Amino acid sequence: MADITASMVKELREMTGAGMMDCKKALNETNGDMEAAVDVLRKSGAAKAEKKASRIAAEGITRTAIEGGKAVVVEVNSETDFVAKNETFQSYVEAVAKQALASSAADVEAMMDEKWIEDSSKTVKEVLVEKTATIGEKLSIRRFAKVEGDTVVSYVHGGGKIGVLVAANGAQGDAVKEALTNVAMQVAAMNPTYISRNDISADELAKEKDITLESALNDPFSLPKPILNKLIEKALNGVWSDSDKAIYEEKKTNMNYLPNFLSDAAKAQLAELALADKANISGDKIFAGLVEGRISKHLKEICLLDQVYVKAEDGKQSVAAYLKSVDANITVAKFVRFEVGEGMEKKVDDFAAEVAAQAGL
Repeated sequence: MADITASMVKELREMTGAGMMDCKKALNETNGDMEAAVDVLRKSGAAKAEKKASRIAAEGITRTAIEGGKAVVVEVNSETDFVAKNETFQSYVEAVAKQALASSAADVEAMMDEKWIEDSSKTVKEVLVEKTATIGEKLSIRRFAKVEGDTVVSYVHGGGKIGVLVAANGAQGDAVKEALTNVAMQVAAMNPTYISRNDISADELAKEKDITLESALNDPFSLPKPILNKLIEKALNGVWSDSDKAIYEEKKTNMNYLPNFLSDAAKAQLAELALADKANISGDKIFAGLVEGRISKHLKEICLLDQVYVKAEDGKQSVAAYLKSVDANITVAKFVRFEVGEGMEKKVDDFAAEVAAQAGL
């Protein structure tokens, strides 16, 4: 049996990042063979990762990488925010971003079998397993996305909680990069869905119009007064209760406050009357104008170029107008916004209950 020295344990720790006792045990098992010990740790790491597979990794960070006219943003998850702030974890995520930028894979699953960019003797999956064992939490490379353009920029907000890429064509230079970086900050803050209205299909616009129309009918007191008055007249004729009729008679001089006094049943009945008369109300020019106005307002919120530029001095300048003021040839080609954990179920721990369970209480 070979003598396992402190320097050997130290060397193995530096090579693998594993714990001291794990390193010593692996060296004992392999009679001091450093290469074999690394394999043992990798195998034990796989076992540890397997045990952690049922946990939810919904924390983590985003990181970006840029080379020339290409850029990538990645999201790598951990179980706790504490680990997300760990320097080892953050360095690993930066390496994942470089890997994804150089990769020809279309998705994370395909990238897993590629050689690790920092050590071609290992695959991306094997390094992930090792990091899971070293850090002691389930880690997950959740996703990545790329952009290309004449000018590409990135912006990371909140220590990595939000990662944004913006690619544009038609213009280059420091002023353009600065402008696009400001737009990336806009994307991080305002979370648009589309670049412009031109990116919204006819079917999506039709769906949005129908949703807006139904929403308006379900809120009768926001309808034009001529339409509202006709609905109330119907409600007074055998639909509303006597108490709601009495409330109406008392408060009708100030219709703005009427909804505060009517019963929930009365307001629901009014909405039912509006929905039942949907065809006629939809044909009303005033109502059609109201719906179009609401749709336009919504599109200004979800379309990047239509949004009010967050740094606009007059509080009115759109993103499109801002970019035009920098260079009329700038055309935003694509943007990507990753927010850590979006769409994932986060685990909520009851720490007291967990301690009690472990103590057998």
